[in-house]
Amino acid sequence: MSEARKGADEADESQYDSGIESLRSLRSLPEPTPTPASGPSDGGGPQPWTHAPGTAKEPQEKEDADGERADSTYGSSSLSEPLSLLGGLEAVDPAPRPSLPPTGTLSPQQLEALTYISEDGDTLVHLAVIHEAPAVLLCCLALLPQEVLDIQNNLYQTALHLAVHLDQLGAVQALVMKGASRVLQDRHGDTALHVACQRQHLACARCLLEAQPEPGRGPSHSLDLQLQNWQGLTCLHIATLKRNQPLMELLLQNGADIDAQEGTSGKTALHLAVETQERGLVQFLLQSGARVDARMLNGCTPLHLAAGRGLSGISSTLCKAGADSLLRNVEDETPQDLTEEPLVLLPFDDLKISGKPLVCAN
Repeated sequence: MSEARKGADEADESQYDSGIESLRSLRSLPEPTPTPASGPSDGGGPQPWTHAPGTAKEPQEKEDADGERADSTYGSSSLSEPLSLLGGLEAVDPAPRPSLPPTGTLSPQQLEALTYISEDGDTLVHLAVIHEAPAVLLCCLALLPQEVLDIQNNLYQTALHLAVHLDQLGAVQALVMKGASRVLQDRHGDTALHVACQRQHLACARCLLEAQPEPGRGPSHSLDLQLQNWQGLTCLHIATLKRNQPLMELLLQNGADIDAQEGTSGKTALHLAVETQERGLVQFLLQSGARVDARMLNGCTPLHLAAGRGLSGISSTLCKAGADSLLRNVEDETPQDLTEEPLVLLPFDDLKISGKPLVCAN
């Protein structure tokens, strides 16, 4: 990572920069030829991308879902109206609009204005998402070269990262259709799909996994579902920690490795499900083919974790799925050594005392 980009992360996070000044500083943009249906314009009103003197409003400070101050790139809620998409989706503005010039016909001055980058590293595409301006976004997507869509700001976020974070499904669909990269990682190592899993935006995740760019917008970006962020977590690990079974199902259906190990201690999704103490998730992963005796880097199996935490119900579920209660970790401990209820880990269910069957607690 370059020193210049590191400095951006060290900026005072208490400051809130909405990006309004970035819009004010734009000097020229392509102006479509007005038509009777495009709205009155006698030259006396403010031009596109400008505000009348004294009318610019600073957006109110917003907080993220976890209570922390939202930074400048997330200072917005989701889109208040659907985005119009090429391919038959309903248009944002039903009024007829003048046709936009193709990318190749833009003058150098127009292209320079459209590819303006603010001091935060945001392009006009970033700002259109941040400020909930679907018409502006669509204009940019129609005019700009594909590579402009993948410019990362000072936090290494693309416009697609921001659209997913803000749960703007229309923006996500439009960006994917225009060939925006789904594999770029932000400063935390998260792809847009990692962000979708963290925010639990199922529809956005489905779009990222299943939608394809339209013809002529470059090759499809294949997603590596085993890709880890800087915390060593794949998307499946994040979905498991969020206890989101529908999201886990979606990832597995699209090729996620159910036994992939996270990068810090070697836990699989099954280990993480045990740690969430969600028996339903453990059962779901076992039914989906998770390896019941998968080992962490220290040799612990999911049964070691369940036994050590006194989770008798989950321990019983693992044993019924064939977990070996005699496997030893690097400390030479078996799950039976760690449990306070050794009868729960017995590998058979026909134990009898005085002729009566012994029933293990769930």
